[in-house]
Amino acid sequence: MKILLTGGNGMLGWELERALASLGTVEAFDRAQLDLTRTDELVARIREIRPDVIVNAAAYTNVDKAEEEEQLAHAVNAVAPGIMAAEAAKLGALIVHYSTDYVFDGEKQGAYTETDTPNPLNVYGKSKLAGERAVQAANPRHLIFRTSWVYAGRGKNFFLTMLKRLESDEELRVVDDQFGAPTWSRELASLTRQALAHLRPEQAGLYNAAASGSTTWFNYAKAIAEIAAKNGMPVKARFVPISYRDYPTKTRRPRNSVFDLGKLEKAFGRTPAEWLPSLERCLAETVPA
Repeated sequence: MKILLTGGNGMLGWELERALASLGTVEAFDRAQLDLTRTDELVARIREIRPDVIVNAAAYTNVDKAEEEEQLAHAVNAVAPGIMAAEAAKLGALIVHYSTDYVFDGEKQGAYTETDTPNPLNVYGKSKLAGERAVQAANPRHLIFRTSWVYAGRGKNFFLTMLKRLESDEELRVVDDQFGAPTWSRELASLTRQALAHLRPEQAGLYNAAASGSTTWFNYAKAIAEIAAKNGMPVKARFVPISYRDYPTKTRRPRNSVFDLGKLEKAFGRTPAEWLPSLERCLAETVPA
């Protein structure tokens, strides 16, 4: 299997390059090597490599800045995935694409299923929804994984931000009324590998793919602190729960990002790991005891 991977240096892409290596040849590109806004270069590279699978782990993810850079967010999150899907279709290839809980408004009382009607609250969510639809329209051979609250021991994410601030003697105000499942990028990469290794034609489609369980940002932060302390890291920061209404951000975000994972479990026979044990494993690697 020949795999073309975009976003190879990102939180998810870095894990994917390693997880997918056992399936064949992985040609990974970061943004400097393959700029998704340069569509001519993107098409040329795909036609040169002629992959069996395109795995698109690249995305514009700065939620607040997307409000000011709507055109760029749309180019990366919507236009480029559609082009990749179309080029894959010409080759008879599969495309794997990643989307987000931000396609929903978060007002549902209960876990979101794949058939719930999207209603994004911001430019980022709208661009990711447009990307989903572009991929679906261009290539029936697709896997779209909607995920949430992705973190890793590298890059920029909530997990690392909290970890760096634990030793500071300060008060950390963290939202306690937004719900979701922190998802370790390694678990998502492992799931992708399993899906590709055993994929049947009828399994193509859209899936929720996040960690099992749910929590709030506040309880997530507290868990990081508690696990870090067990690993011998000094923890001085104090956590204060606040409402999302009191958190200073110019961009609206969904209050409920919890996913129903039943379709994923039925299709691939795998229940995603609970968020807390995954967090413990990731933190143990990041801050060795």
